This record gives sequence, C-alpha cells and structure tokens, in this order.
Amino acid sequence: MSIRVLLREATRRLAAAGVPSPRADAELLLAAVLDLPRGSLVHADPPRADELDCFERLLARRAAREPLQHLTGRVTFRYVELEVGPGVFVPRPETELLAGWAVKAVRVAAADGIGEPVAVDLCTGSGAIAAALAAEAPSARVHAVELAEPAHAWAERNLAGSGVDLRLGDIADAFGDLDGHVDVVVANPPYIPLDAYEGVEVEARTYDPGQALWSGADGLDAIREVERVGARLLRPGGVLGCEHADVQGVSAPAVFSRAGRWDRVRDHADLAGRPRYVTARRR
Repeated sequence: MSIRVLLREATRRLAAAGVPSPRADAELLLAAVLDLPRGSLVHADPPRADELDCFERLLARRAAREPLQHLTGRVTFRYVELEVGPGVFVPRPETELLAGWAVKAVRVAAADGIGEPVAVDLCTGSGAIAAALAAEAPSARVHAVELAEPAHAWAERNLAGSGVDLRLGDIADAFGDLDGHVDVVVANPPYIPLDAYEGVEVEARTYDPGQALWSGADGLDAIREVERVGARLLRPGGVLGCEHADVQGVSAPAVFSRAGRWDRVRDHADLAGRPRYVTARRR
C-alpha cells in the first residue's frame, strides 16, 4: 500500500473516531514508525509488513483517544523536545506563549543590570517551561518544583543536564531559601472547575493526571496559591505569569488585583484570541 493511500485511510479512520486533527496525527504516527521527519513521508518507500503492523496498533490506540504524545513518547515545546507519557500532563501549544513571556521577562531583568536573574517555575509538570527558560535564557538561574512523583520523574528526564534546580514538593512551602529574591515566577497550574468534566477533551480527562487538571469549585484554588507563593518569592518589582482557562479572563486577574500586592495586572490572549494567561508585578 502506498504512503498516500495509507495516510488517506488512516485519516478517515481517525476522523470517524472524533480525533480533532486526524491527518496530522496519522502523519506523525507513520513518521514515528518509519523513523522519518514528517515532511519526508511524501518521498518514503511503502512500509514493510512489520511497520504496517506497528502503525496499525498505534492507529487503533489513537482512535481510542489515547494521546498522540503518549504513542510517540515525545512532544516539541518551543525549541526543546520533551519526553512524556502516563503520569504527566502533556504540554499544550498555548502554554508556549506563557513560556515566551517568561523568557522575555528574564531577558529584561538581565538587561536591567541583574547579573544572574532568578526564575521559578511552579507546577512544572514535565518541566516544559523550565526547559524553555534554561534553553533560551541561559544567563538565568532556573528553579522548578512539582508535587506529583510520577510527573517529577518525567521532569527529571527532561531537565537532566539543563542546570535547572528541580525539587519535589508542594508549591505552598517551596523555595523558602529564595523568598524575596526571585525576579520571575511562572506557573501553569491546574485550573479546571470540578464540575466541568464533560467539557474537557477526552484525551485530557482520561489520560492526564487529575492533579494537573482540577482545582476546586471555581477552578481558581491553585491560582490563589500561585498568587500567595509568588508574592512570597518575588523581590519588589519582580513579575509573575500564570496560565488560566479561557473562561477565567476576568476571574483569574481578579485574584491578583484583589490581593493588594500587585500592580500592572494584565490578561493576555492566545493565538486564537482567547484569554490565556495573566501577568502582574510585585509592588
């Protein structure tokens, strides 16, 4: 069977199963099986019988809505490639915008005369934001913390050799040794209300760890904790960025405005124009 026909049939099958991006997923799975870049598929030879069997098994699992990243074992986040799988939240493309804000904030701190800016990634999960900071802002001292042991194990893999100080623990009492000395705090915490289960994509609610998704009745419990911890860690004039759900474009910034410890509280949209993350400066 030719590559073209194989991908056409795989796309049809994934689309029938409700997969949001069937063509792209089919191509990425086949590229993983053939160990080729996705763009090289058009010139690839037809798969061998064993490769077809492997592709069929992966296709069946994706049609059952197992995350694509669990099947390939990897995800690209900005300029770094991460290992992911069961037990860790799969980084989403929209979080790359928050990571980009954090990189810029660290660079601004360095330009302001801070020799070695200090950045802290709360709720690091796979280590995605911390890895991006280490790669794109090498002048910074980057710290990260994760509460869940399975996710922390993935972060250890992804941050090995990066120089990031990774710790296992609760953000509530993490980094007491850095209190008042941090320049940038960034967080992608859980933020989904407990009653919003049906509105969450099948892959996330089935395979992402619940600890990384749910956050109290209004979805803001973890964001409130991020506000408290950020206020403790940051020096005066330090900045914080925190991701939130698209329906929290008013309520998430209000957590910071009402605390009385912040100025320049602003919300930012993702590439689709939806509210996505809030930033604030420590007074």
